[in-house]
Amino acid sequence: MGASRGQRLSGMQKQVLSLYRGFMRATRSKSDEERRNIESIASQEFRRNSVEVDRKNFLYIEYLLRRGNKQLDQLRNPGTTGLTSLQVDLSKND
Repeated sequence: MGASRGQRLSGMQKQVLSLYRGFMRATRSKSDEERRNIESIASQEFRRNSVEVDRKNFLYIEYLLRRGNKQLDQLRNPGTTGLTSLQVDLSKND
């Protein structure tokens, strides 16, 4: 992995990776179709945020982590069958 080449991950980067792994693990208890859909949405959200969010915008990253953890808790509920993406436009606050 990238961190093994001398780069150390920050605490926040570790939290983001942990959250991503949590989403991927939570899909294991869902049906195949739900699993593919949830994995697709989660991957898209993480990739989009990795490009669009400034790495120094710690407040927003912390917000995304809190929101992601809430979504993950909901996803872990056996009655939850899907995940939707949520777009937040912060361009007005710049």
